[in-house]
Amino acid sequence: MCPSCDNTEVWTRGESMAMRSQPGTTPRRRRRGRRGRTALAAVAAATLGAATLVVVPSATAAGVSADPWVGEVPNNPISDVYRFTVPAEAVTAATGIEDGLVAVHGNFGPGKAWTTLNTGGNGPNLTATIGPLEPGLYYYEYAVRPAVDQDVVTFRNPAAPQEVTSKPTYSTLFVSGPGAEWLEDVAGGGELHALAYGKGVRRDHEALVWTPPGYDADRREPYPVLYLLQDEGQSPREWAELGRLGQIMDNLTLDGDAEPMVVVMGDSAVEDRARVTKDLVPDAEDAFNISDEASGRAIAGIGDGAGQVLENLALKPREFGSVGLFSGSYDQDINRGRVKRINQSTDLVRLYAGNVTDPAYDDTVALLDTLTAAGVDVQSDGSDPVTGGTWDTWQKNLHDFAQRIFQDVDDEGPSEGHLPFVEHELPAPGTTPTPWIDENGVVTFEVGPEFADANNVMVWGNFGPAGSWPRTPMVQQADGSWRLSLAVEGGSYYYKFVVDGVDHKDDGNPTTVFSEPTWSTFTVEGDTLRGRYMADVPAEAQGEVSVMTYPSTAGEQPRSAYVWTPPDYDADRAEAYPVFYLMHGGGQTWTDWLEVGHIDRILDNLYLQDEIVPMVVVMPNGNGVNFPTEITTRIAPAAEAQFNVSSEGDQRALAGLSFGSGLTLSTLWAHPGEFGYIGAMSAFGGVPASADVQAINEGTELLRVYSGDVQDFTYNATLSLLASMDNAGVEHEFAPIIPGPHSWDVWQKAVIDFLPRLFTDGAGA
Repeated sequence: MCPSCDNTEVWTRGESMAMRSQPGTTPRRRRRGRRGRTALAAVAAATLGAATLVVVPSATAAGVSADPWVGEVPNNPISDVYRFTVPAEAVTAATGIEDGLVAVHGNFGPGKAWTTLNTGGNGPNLTATIGPLEPGLYYYEYAVRPAVDQDVVTFRNPAAPQEVTSKPTYSTLFVSGPGAEWLEDVAGGGELHALAYGKGVRRDHEALVWTPPGYDADRREPYPVLYLLQDEGQSPREWAELGRLGQIMDNLTLDGDAEPMVVVMGDSAVEDRARVTKDLVPDAEDAFNISDEASGRAIAGIGDGAGQVLENLALKPREFGSVGLFSGSYDQDINRGRVKRINQSTDLVRLYAGNVTDPAYDDTVALLDTLTAAGVDVQSDGSDPVTGGTWDTWQKNLHDFAQRIFQDVDDEGPSEGHLPFVEHELPAPGTTPTPWIDENGVVTFEVGPEFADANNVMVWGNFGPAGSWPRTPMVQQADGSWRLSLAVEGGSYYYKFVVDGVDHKDDGNPTTVFSEPTWSTFTVEGDTLRGRYMADVPAEAQGEVSVMTYPSTAGEQPRSAYVWTPPDYDADRAEAYPVFYLMHGGGQTWTDWLEVGHIDRILDNLYLQDEIVPMVVVMPNGNGVNFPTEITTRIAPAAEAQFNVSSEGDQRALAGLSFGSGLTLSTLWAHPGEFGYIGAMSAFGGVPASADVQAINEGTELLRVYSGDVQDFTYNATLSLLASMDNAGVEHEFAPIIPGPHSWDVWQKAVIDFLPRLFTDGAGA
C-alpha cells in the first residue's frame, strides 16, 4: 500500500545519467559540386562494402518492444501498462551475479526523467510494472547490484537485438497513441543508408542518411539537404535509434508538411572536428543527389553539435540557409561585421530547448540574448514545458524545424504551449523551505552537503505514471549538496530521500506524516483532476479542521479524530448536518487522510464549487478495535455529542481505503441501515453467510466500490468481493477502474468521485 513496501536499493553516484559537457566549436568547411550516380557507385565500394546499407528502424512495431521480457500486462482493464519480466537465471547468465538486486533503469519519470524501477520476486521471475505510459518512445536497461559496495552491472536481454549504437545495453519500447502519430511507423516511407566519409585511410567515420519516399538519384533538381549533428556522448545513429528520425520524416513528407529532402546525420564527435564539414558535406554531395547551394542546405545540432553549428554560422555565414540549435550554447563573440551577412544569407536561425530541467536551458537563454544583442535575426521556439534535455524534446525540435526549411512558413512564433526563455534562478542552498516549486510546476529537491560523501542519493516519491513510485537520482553540486528538478503535473505528492540505501526525511520540508516519519509532502496546482482539487481556496472559503477526542473501546483510552466542518457551519442550525465517516488504510491512522490525502483541500474545493452538500467529515482511528462496535458505540456518539450532525442512517456515510474498506464493509454487514452511503476503495472480503441482504439493500442508498488497475494489489480481491455481492444479491455499483497502484492517487480520485454522490437524490445515478 505504500512505497516502503518495496525493496531497498542502492546505486552508485551518477550511474546511467546523461551528463553533457559544455558544447564546443566547429571548424571551417569547403564546398564541392555533386557528381551524380557514377560517383555514388564509386563511393559504394568504399562504404563498408556498400554505400547504401539499409538500416532497420529500432522500434519494430507500435506498442511492441524487440525485447521479449517486456509487454503489456495481460487482462488489465487499463491499456498501456507494461510489465518487465526478468528470469532470475537469465540475470546470472548475463552478469555472473546470483543474488543481486535487479532493477530497470529508464525514462519513465516525469518529463521522461531517467528513473529506477525495482523488481520483485514472482516465482522464478523478477517483475516490475509501470504505466499507463503516455504514447511515445521509451528506452531502458536492466541493472543488477551484487552488494552495496560493489558496482552496478547493466545489461540488456541477450535475446534482444542491440538497438542503440552508443549505449549497447539499451532497449526501446514505442507506445502508440494520440499525440504520437507523427512518431509511428508508416507504410511507403523513405530509407536509411550508411555512408562512410573521409579521405583515403581516414574514410573511417560513418554517417547515417535518410532519403525521402520516391528518392530519385537522377532527378534534375537536387534535393535540399538537412545536416544533423549529435551531442557529446551520442552516436549519429541515435537520431534514428532514439530520435525516430525516419518515422518523423516519413510522416512529415507523406503528409505534405515538409519538403522532400535528404537528411544526413554526421558524426560531430570525431577527433578532428573539421572533418564534419570538410569531409562530410562534400562526400554526401558526391554520394547523393543533394544541393550544394546555401539555399538548399540546412544544418542543426544538439548540445555540442549545436555549438559546432554556431561556429560554422559565425565563421562561414553563407554556407547554410537554415540553422537549428537544439539545447545549444555558444561562448564566443559573433563578429558584428558578419551579422549583416548572416541575416542576408540565412533564411532561418531558430533556437530550441526543453524546460528548466534541460541542462542547457540557461545556456540557451544566454545564447538567445547573445544573438539578439549582436543583431542576428533569430527565432525562438520557446521552452518546452513538458520535457527537458531528452530525445523526447529533440524529437519535437526536429519535427518543428523540418517543417520550416525549404518552404515558406507564415508563423515564426514558438510552438503551441511553449514558454518564453527567461532566466531561471533557484534560491541559495539552505535558505528556504524545500522543495522549490516554480509557477510552471517544476519541483526542485535539495539535500544539503551533509551527504557530500554519499555514493548515491535518490528521491523516492509518487511521481511515476498513475502515482507509481520510481526512484530518481539526484545530481551532486560543487558544494557537495544534491539537487533534482522534475516537471510534475498538478496533484499532491509524498516523497523521501534514499541515501546509500537509507531512508531520510527532507528536513527542509516542514510537512510531516505521522504514520510515515520519513515522508514529506507538497502540492502542485494544475489542470488535472487532482491538481484542480488541490488548489488553495480563499481563506474565507476554507472549512475548519478540528480534533475530536473520544473514549475508545480499546481499554477506554482516549483517541483522536480529525473533523472537517464547512466554512458556513452552524452549530445551532435546526437541521443536523449529514456526516461522513472516512477511514484510513492499514499501517495508517486518523491523520493520513489529512496529511497525505489532503482531504481538507478536496472538500474545500468541492464545497466552493457547489459540488457537495454541506456536511461534516470525521476521520477517526480504526486500528486495534472491533470496528463495527467502535463506530456505532464510541465514534458516532462522540461526533453527535460534539458536532451538530445527524444520527439518521440516510444522513450518515461511511467509506474507507484498503484496510479501511474492510472496516466499512464489516460495519455494513453487521449494522445494515446504520450508514446509508457506503464507499469501498481498493476493497476486499466477501458477504458473510449471516448477512441480512434484504436489510442491507433496503437500508443502503448507495454502495459504490473503487479499485486501481492490476497494479493495485487488491485488484483481484476487489473482483472477488464484487462476485460475492453479485452472488448474494447485494445491490452495488462498481466505479470505472482508476489507473494506478495501491496508492493515494487512486484513493483521492475515488473520494473526489464519491463525495458529490452523498446525501443527494441523484446518489447512484
